[in-house]
Amino acid sequence: MESKVKYMKLALLEAEKAANEDEVPIGCVIVKNNKVISRGHNRRERKNDIASHAEIEAIRKAEKKIGDWQLIGCDLYVTIEPCLMCMGAIVQSHIQNVYYGSKDPKGGAAGSVINISEIKGLNHYPNIEGGIMSEECSKIIKNYFSNKRKNKRLG
Repeated sequence: MESKVKYMKLALLEAEKAANEDEVPIGCVIVKNNKVISRGHNRRERKNDIASHAEIEAIRKAEKKIGDWQLIGCDLYVTIEPCLMCMGAIVQSHIQNVYYGSKDPKGGAAGSVINISEIKGLNHYPNIEGGIMSEECSKIIKNYFSNKRKNKRLG
């Protein structure tokens, strides 16, 4: 559990980068052989690209780093439960383990809204574990939206 917390803390640092860029604060790191090979955070607004979620950003960087689209033996750490698009990319890239912080009751595809593991016939099923540093991961996103609402009222 100690290494899971270590890597989730790094994902939280990525989420802070997103918040500083006025993006929804979700961060991600990908680890292979106990070494971080990529990092990513939400960049949808900056890139004007719906697919620029933290997980997709990190997956793209990991593919370049190892020179292959198949991320076999890699673990993905993300602050919020992945959405359906991101879980699709995780499945397609053959990521071994997914560790997330807080559930996403409006869009999570690891059990909250849909559970990718229950879809029959996929070519790969990652191991999924949630609840790692859940409070910290939930707090950063709640604070972000609370500040957005407050600033909207003041502006």
